[in-house]
Amino acid sequence: MINIVLAAGYATRMYPLTENFPKPLLEVGGKSILDRMLGDLDSIEDVERHVIVTNHKFISHFEEWKEKTSYTKPVDLIDDGSEDNETRIGAVNDLLLALDALEAWGVPLNDIMVMAADNVLDFSFKGYVEAFRKYGTSMIVTYREPSLKVLQRCGVVSLDDDFKVLQMEEKPQEPKSEWVVPPFYIYCKNDLPLVLTSVDNGCGFDAPGNLVHYLCGRTEIHAYPMPGHRYDIGNLETYEKFKNINIEIK
Repeated sequence: MINIVLAAGYATRMYPLTENFPKPLLEVGGKSILDRMLGDLDSIEDVERHVIVTNHKFISHFEEWKEKTSYTKPVDLIDDGSEDNETRIGAVNDLLLALDALEAWGVPLNDIMVMAADNVLDFSFKGYVEAFRKYGTSMIVTYREPSLKVLQRCGVVSLDDDFKVLQMEEKPQEPKSEWVVPPFYIYCKNDLPLVLTSVDNGCGFDAPGNLVHYLCGRTEIHAYPMPGHRYDIGNLETYEKFKNINIEIK
């Protein structure tokens, strides 16, 4: 399994803090957001390598970060060429860029894990990978969100009793469930042909959730209930709230 981290955004809601520095490398509790995520993923046996997709403006920051890392799995960096928020190519296109690069490097495309690099978690993804192996289908993470206002800003899925995804809606005004989808995905090898042709066939390319929405109805997807908490570093207020707390994986 290849872990692909989408880190090419510009975090404009956190300006001026992130105007010249990438949000994934900001520290929370003494560790960067990215290192917190990779520290867990690197310990999972199924994960073979990490691919970080960033933008041209921030690539040098990630190169400096990489020189100081000591992960057991290889870490690759990809520059998507964009230089500001107006020229960004979108999360799904960044994923496709990573898949094209892996193919060019001669890396066999197997199952892929796709992560957004702006979340701090207090749980391990080990259980998520184990659930993926159990079901054998592409998988998403999900959690219950009681707030209607929050649901209206998120991707929301309907599930059956076995947590099979029946439908996904992006930012629904009348949500059909309380199951929200955070940006953590596993796409199985059998679904990669659908992923690789998704944008050409009308899939939205901006947000990573667009791909799940596109795949629903085209392939079987299951959901993994999130076993802990997710701290979304979405703006300056939430960063100030969480940056000094000691969040450890349980």
